[in-house]
Amino acid sequence: MTETMDRRLFIGSAAAGLIAAPALAVSQSAARSLVENLVTEVNAVIASGVGEAQMLRQFEAIFQRYADVSTIAGYVLGVERRRATAAQLNAWATAYSTYVARKYGRRFREFIGGQIQVVTTRDLPRGVEVETTVDLRGEAPFRVDFHVEDSRGRPLFFNIVIEGINMLLSERTEILAQLDARGGDLDRLIRELPQG
Repeated sequence: MTETMDRRLFIGSAAAGLIAAPALAVSQSAARSLVENLVTEVNAVIASGVGEAQMLRQFEAIFQRYADVSTIAGYVLGVERRRATAAQLNAWATAYSTYVARKYGRRFREFIGGQIQVVTTRDLPRGVEVETTVDLRGEAPFRVDFHVEDSRGRPLFFNIVIEGINMLLSERTEILAQLDARGGDLDRLIRELPQG
């Protein structure tokens, strides 16, 4: 995989992973506002110059604020979600949130000097798509779409698509491979999910 594609997959995976509760209607303006606020917060952390440990904590907080974490975490488990207890699902959502923040947070420094611009919005069968253009130094701009819905009483993103690559599905493939490597033992995956 080329470095450019690796970076593009990273951008989507950083925020991806979901599907669950019935969604309420979300307006295009609310979805756009969510993505604009998300981008502003990420850029502020990148530019702040804080140490890595603090940066990772801030990215995890941003993920929890803007993403439908329980939906994402449940989706990436696939059919295993139906076999899990409520306590396991809660523990998994917490572990997965930390995993995403640490897995991708270290790479956000590559965004210094880059820009993410909201281009347009459109309604989807489920939620609203917010199309953005990502312009990183040293490579051609590329498209990243955020899928936003209201399944928790407020707009949250539940998927990211990078130039047609569905990051929700990519993250699910990776997590299920990790679960298979542990014989389907979700408790073990929760304990051993890589955190760095």
